Amino acid sequence: MARKYSPDYWSPREGIGAFLPWSGTYRTMRARNARTGVRFIFPFIIGFLLFMLMPLIQSLQFSLSNVKLVPGEGYSLVWNNFKNFHYAVAIDANFNKAIVDESLKMVINTIATLVLSFVLAVILNQNFKGRTLARAIFFLPVILSSGVLAGIEQTSSSSFNIMTAVSQEAASASGVNLSQSLQNLLSVSGVGSGALQIVFDMIDAIYDIVMASGIQIIVFLSGLSAISPSLYEAAVVEGCTAWEAFWKITFPMLSPLLLVNAIYTIIDFFMKSSNSVMENINTLQNSSKYGQASAQSWIYFGVSLAFIGLSALIISKGVKSSEN
Repeated sequence: MARKYSPDYWSPREGIGAFLPWSGTYRTMRARNARTGVRFIFPFIIGFLLFMLMPLIQSLQFSLSNVKLVPGEGYSLVWNNFKNFHYAVAIDANFNKAIVDESLKMVINTIATLVLSFVLAVILNQNFKGRTLARAIFFLPVILSSGVLAGIEQTSSSSFNIMTAVSQEAASASGVNLSQSLQNLLSVSGVGSGALQIVFDMIDAIYDIVMASGIQIIVFLSGLSAISPSLYEAAVVEGCTAWEAFWKITFPMLSPLLLVNAIYTIIDFFMKSSNSVMENINTLQNSSKYGQASAQSWIYFGVSLAFIGLSALIISKGVKSSEN
């Protein structure tokens, strides 16, 4: 039975043939696009093979072995029959708790970051005075967080603690705690405690959410600039309101970029060295427990891939239904 052709499907033979000049698929437009994409990621491929492949293999070896430091010789590896993974899953309670806590934070932060960046991108795409300055302001945290702001945060921790102490002292002197008062007000309004906790977690993490939204805003803005104005003109002629145009044109056209931003946001969150999982792994490394640290790193990597796959599955279904 012949395979039904699908533009989204490419057999291994066709994929290899796209890079072989004597194959039938080499001169097709699809093959040319594939070769162009490979050229763009070729520097990453070279960098991965030269600088990342060997440490990755070495980390896997460490996770499956007892690592003993040998003075003057380096280290020795002794196979331990997955004991490091057993320690991470069944013995180290801090690691299990950290995985659950950081996963919940990741879900909340990812949803909040995608919603915030999407709304801000739509606003920044409108024509108004100072639009370029507004775009620069929202992208500025990305530049600062690359190193400058991180250094400021580390060197000024004492000043931050002083400011926090002053604000707490002022709140206690006035007898009014706005945050606590707001929580008490909402708690008696009939809103569930679980929903309240999620909302206040988002409020507490608003600084991190805004700092992590710069790249996502740029991606959404690039998608908005690619939407033809004729679509909106045709919608206006047909009597479509701005709200209807948003759900019928803007959101469906930008929905494929949700997957890109979701994957980027998940990876960015899990790579932060300040989360409790990374702190637990660093503690093991500082204690020369390299095997256990490597095993926990691989489990953490697997959890990250699972969330990426789950988000890709969910968002891909939404994108497909929007296109239909």
